[in-house]
Amino acid sequence: MPAGTLYRGKVGMWSWVLHRITGVAIFFFLLVHVLDTALVRLSPEAYNAVIGTYKTPLIGLAELGLVAAILFHALNGLRVILIDFWRKGVKYQNVMFWIVIGIAAALFLGFAPRHLDHVFNLGLF
Repeated sequence: MPAGTLYRGKVGMWSWVLHRITGVAIFFFLLVHVLDTALVRLSPEAYNAVIGTYKTPLIGLAELGLVAAILFHALNGLRVILIDFWRKGVKYQNVMFWIVIGIAAALFLGFAPRHLDHVFNLGLF
């Protein structure tokens, strides 16, 4: 067996990498959210100006990425819990990864059209 990591680009490694990336992205979103919400106490006008900049199509698309990150991170977190506390979790970790991807994709596909309709004022829903 070659020296180095056990994963070598398999599902477990990619799950680990995606979990870290989505966790950091969610952290930075929450940091910005706390900071811009704190503006309301300092200056309601500044708060309104900042919130106004969020009502753009670019931010609307970024929100799609945020929702995708939250869905994956939450569901993969449940997968990690099952791996840690379920006796057969390690055996089924690959299958559970693809279940996480499937559920996250299904939930995302349910959210995305309605959100895009709202962002671009399409009037479909």
